[in-house]
Parts: sequence; structure tokens; C-alpha cells
Amino acid sequence: MNLWFRFVFVLITSLFRRPLGPLDESVHAFRVWPHDLDVNGHMNNGRYLTIMDLGRVDLILRTGLGRMALKHRWSPLVGSATIRFRRSLDPFQRYELKSRILCWDEKWFFIEQRFEREGELVATGTVKGLLRGRNRNIPTAEVLRSLNITMVSPEMPEFIRLWRKSETASANGPARS
Repeated sequence: MNLWFRFVFVLITSLFRRPLGPLDESVHAFRVWPHDLDVNGHMNNGRYLTIMDLGRVDLILRTGLGRMALKHRWSPLVGSATIRFRRSLDPFQRYELKSRILCWDEKWFFIEQRFEREGELVATGTVKGLLRGRNRNIPTAEVLRSLNITMVSPEMPEFIRLWRKSETASANGPARS
């Protein structure tokens, strides 16, 4: 089952699944196929990031953001991602990807994505993303307004505040002497 098939599968199934609210969780089941494996015989670490893309596609479509993005010609972009691996996914194992928006600031949406196998946490990823128009980034307030969402962001978790601070500190690369 190649990536295009998975992508088309997510696109089609998203159209028939119930809509999601801005803080609802998207859940998709997948299986580890031989082309997902690395030389160690478990799912390649890069494949996790690719599967995370599919989870965000489902989230975008089911929250109504996909329709709004098409209407305004906005493109979703990832600013950065971090992932922590806890366990391996072996050939042919089934797993679920659970994706949800944790919070947002004036520019970025922060999305948590969890890989679980039989209720056990396998890996956790966090993605910082935004929507980009032709000449500018679209502020989160404008995105939410376009979806008729008036809620304020949930409190930003401490690990995201620290992540943002770390990114700011490393923005210029390593210090040179």
C-alpha cells in the first residue's frame, strides 16, 4: 500500500466521516507495510512524519478548514516538528494515529499527533503549522474567524512554551567563537 493510496484513502474517508470541532481528535488506523521499514526491520523514523501529514489532512478536511483553504487559496505549511519515539512498530502491526489541535498563538497552530498500538503509546509528535496565502501568512485569528470559531486558544502547555523558546534561541545556529 503505497503513500499515494494512503493519501487518497484518507481524502475519501474524510469526506464521509463526521465533522470535527476545532479541538476534536482525528483518529485513523494504519498498518506497517514492508515499504515502511528501515534496515532494522521496523517502521522507518521518516515514515512517522509522512503518516503525520496524513493525520493533519484528515484534521484539516473534517474541521472545514480544507474547504476554507481552497476558497481563499491558502496552503497549510509546517514550520517545525518534533517527535519522540518510545516503542517500535514492527511489520504488519496495526496502529492508530490520533491528531488534535492543542492550542494556537497569533501565527501558529500547535498539533499533537500520537501513534498508539493497542492503546499503548508508540510515539508522540508535535507540529507547528500555519496557513499561507499568496503573499502572507494568515493569522490564526483570521483563520478561526473564517470558520466562525470564536473561542480563544486553550492554555499553551509548558512543553510548547519551552519548544518555542528553544527554537528562538537556536534560530541563528550555533554560537561561533
